[in-house]
Amino acid sequence: MEENKARRVVDALRERGTDADMARVGVYQFGVSIRLPDGREATWDSDGTAELEAQVMRNGVLVGFVPVIEGSGDYTEEQIIDTILRTDYDKPIATRRPTAPPPAPPLPQKGGLFRRFMDGFRYR
Repeated sequence: MEENKARRVVDALRERGTDADMARVGVYQFGVSIRLPDGREATWDSDGTAELEAQVMRNGVLVGFVPVIEGSGDYTEEQIIDTILRTDYDKPIATRRPTAPPPAPPLPQKGGLFRRFMDGFRYR
């Protein structure tokens, strides 16, 4: 996922109350990291491929995954956000709910006042 796209997806998820952060997994490799309530963490699209998929980890051990979603290479940002919100992580092979859960209170943006300074003014 492109860096600015990942940033916009994370910001939109946080506005909907999802504890999301940008995953920096390598040089110019970015994804979206979702912290789940039971201590697990789902990392979406961090491998540099066009299709959406995720790995669910707990304490550095793979405990589940979201298989590749066919056709997701052409998804808009809204479709990516909807897909992440509708995913049910309760089983080792995650499934998608028919509808997204209701939004929770919004979370603040990561970085606060110094966000643009920390990121080197790379985005608008």
